[in-house]
Amino acid sequence: MVSSFVPLYINGNWCPASTGATFEVHNPASRVVVETAASASAEDCAAAVEAAAEAFKTWEQSSLATRRDILLRAADILATKREKIRAALRDELGATDDWMWGNYDVAIPQLRGIATTAALLKGEAGQSVIPGGQVLVQRRAIGVVYSIVPWNAPIVLAIRAAAFPIMCGNTVVLKTSEASPRVQAIVVEALTEAGLPAGVLNCISTSREDAPLRTADIIAHPMVRKVNFTGSDIVGKIIAIEASKHLKPCVLELGGKAPAVVLDDADVRRAARAITSSALLQSGQTCMSTERIIVQRGAAEKLIEQLTNLFERIKAGNPDEDGTVHIGAMFNPRLTKDAIDMIEDAVSQGAKVLVGDLSRNCAVMQPHLLLNVKPGMRIWERETFAPVAIVAIVDTIDEAIDLANASEYSMAASVWTQDVYKAFEVVGRIRACTNCINGPTLHMEAIRGSGGLGGATGYGTFTIDDWTQMRTIVLHPSKGPRYPLVDRLPGLEG
Repeated sequence: MVSSFVPLYINGNWCPASTGATFEVHNPASRVVVETAASASAEDCAAAVEAAAEAFKTWEQSSLATRRDILLRAADILATKREKIRAALRDELGATDDWMWGNYDVAIPQLRGIATTAALLKGEAGQSVIPGGQVLVQRRAIGVVYSIVPWNAPIVLAIRAAAFPIMCGNTVVLKTSEASPRVQAIVVEALTEAGLPAGVLNCISTSREDAPLRTADIIAHPMVRKVNFTGSDIVGKIIAIEASKHLKPCVLELGGKAPAVVLDDADVRRAARAITSSALLQSGQTCMSTERIIVQRGAAEKLIEQLTNLFERIKAGNPDEDGTVHIGAMFNPRLTKDAIDMIEDAVSQGAKVLVGDLSRNCAVMQPHLLLNVKPGMRIWERETFAPVAIVAIVDTIDEAIDLANASEYSMAASVWTQDVYKAFEVVGRIRACTNCINGPTLHMEAIRGSGGLGGATGYGTFTIDDWTQMRTIVLHPSKGPRYPLVDRLPGLEG
């Protein structure tokens, strides 16, 4: 089913686009065509939504045990597809094997963790304000969810966008990235092989050119109740505008500019290793990537020395041509140009390049580490989505917190100190959805997930609260009370 041609999946059937339209998928390093994929037509998109709407009628009524067991089986099935996932990641993203951690090792327990939320899907009961009455508050599914997923962490983000709403009783139309339709279709395969009924999950892909119109059409469809999008804040604003036209709620997980705050008493060796990993894994192309390093002066010299050593040892390239590379190519050459432009702009304003030579080879960019970067520089204000990290040195904890909060992004942060009381004080003052103490910013917990607090990181999270609605049922007492207005009408007394 998922091969050199990637079809659509609508109402339980793998199929080409109704028009026969396709688009090519290229390896970002070699630019070689690795597959073609179906480019859904307007009719295909409508069929996917209608299949999801019809399936919702019965899926909402399915037992929690049924949903849970399907997700657990899907996790077991996905575990057998390691080499298939690895090959697709290599072909579509040019990813090295290190990124299997974020798209296989994490994915299996992630899917099992979502299955355990069955225990949380419950409502409340209590007495009514009317004497003798009872109130039931039910947690109910929303309906058809339109999920738009990106390419950078294609497995875990596709699982999250599909499995969370499905576990809560919703049905889903999943739109894959035009850069990674094959690897994301593997998630659909696993769920359907696990016994997910036809129509509960539908999967479409579109060419980059067709995506805006198809997305607008799907959002406008009256049966689509909620939208989620993971990607850039620029596109996120467009999605939010489209949804606002129809007053439809969204979950938007957008960009990040995660700070790592390293205090004087930190375990510098461990901090340097975690920061390097979070900054450079997947060539820095994750929303939780450590982009800003804020270090107290007492730890600065040692930390910068160790970061410089680690950054210099990480090599970028094409893993198909060079087995010694640690990180692969970036998504496209435009991203490398944008990142180099940001670095050059910072250097012109006084920043110092510690690692890197400001060069790029098509979509390949070597790691860069900069010192003396400050707010107001474009590289401080905007996400680079590249293997780039910037360092700022401060004297006090208050200064460190102020710099950590000097950003419109709010995805993640980390604080490094051996004083646990100080750690909790500092993270309590940093505006981030997820704060890690003595751990990397690139981290996600099943109990909550990641998300934004507004602004360039977006809003909403992947929890049951975002994929269910609370609905109230009031059982009035058997003996009716007085009803204003009508009880005064002649002949209706008593």
